[in-house]
Amino acid sequence: MRRRQKPPLPKRHGLDPARLRLPEDGTWATIRDHLVERLPRVPAARIDELLAEGGIVDLSGPIAPDAPYVPGGAVWFHRDLPEETSVPFELTVVHRDDALLVVDKPHFLSTIPRGQHILQTALVRLRQDLDLPDLVPAHRLDRATAGLVLFVIDPARRGAYQTLFHRREVAKRYEAIAPHDPGLRFPRTVRSRIIKERNIIRAFEVDGEPNAETLVELLEHRGGLGRYRLTPHTGRTHQLRLHMNGLGLPILGDDFFPELTDRAVDDFTRPLQLLATTLEFTDPVTHEPRRFETTRSLRAWVDPEGWAG
Repeated sequence: MRRRQKPPLPKRHGLDPARLRLPEDGTWATIRDHLVERLPRVPAARIDELLAEGGIVDLSGPIAPDAPYVPGGAVWFHRDLPEETSVPFELTVVHRDDALLVVDKPHFLSTIPRGQHILQTALVRLRQDLDLPDLVPAHRLDRATAGLVLFVIDPARRGAYQTLFHRREVAKRYEAIAPHDPGLRFPRTVRSRIIKERNIIRAFEVDGEPNAETLVELLEHRGGLGRYRLTPHTGRTHQLRLHMNGLGLPILGDDFFPELTDRAVDDFTRPLQLLATTLEFTDPVTHEPRRFETTRSLRAWVDPEGWAG
């Protein structure tokens, strides 16, 4: 396996600098000229500021504003961060040892940096708060979904644990609150073909060979609502939300299904009532059984009036 080149800039806010490789066939006179063309969303004046303050570097150190273009070279710099709304909910540590960290992620907090969510993500918060600069997630949860996420502390064991999830060797269970339909019998297995296309926010179901399977069990019901246990046997994007919606039982608080709704980024009311409750697997290093349980519960079930209000 090819080792990743160590960046010549330290992490900032728990994040590595961006790396840009300079094309071999480049004809720009200076690196600055290339960056202005390569980064159209960054004002040229901002690139000049970064160069003047030594914020753009190569392996030899800061790049001069008039440094000549080097075909096949590489430069590093820290991108300016977007303005973010603080997510006012805490991560809960469920388990920690030398190799693994398991946390309960709250609703509305992304697992990893992406788009407009950078500092307000589980990964960045944990790297900073726990002083774990090499921490990486072994898998992800949607921003809207709460519950268990497993992170790897020891870089030497990263691949072993991530491979568990890639090979679907981790038993994952979820709970969801959704309408109760007395006409539906449970348990039942839902199968469908789910497609997620680039630049389209929602996944969708199409005709064809199923590539997604979920076991749905009704644990209890009251007041027109049901508490369901969902056991996915595959890991397609939006799988649980799509399968529950396909049964006519959309999960409470779902902004994607059955209709796409536009929620403001600072609206933390009525979270999606979907919770990752259990992770279970055989440890690939120690070969011992591992099982982790959430410390959270779904508010629409324990406090329906508070959730709806």
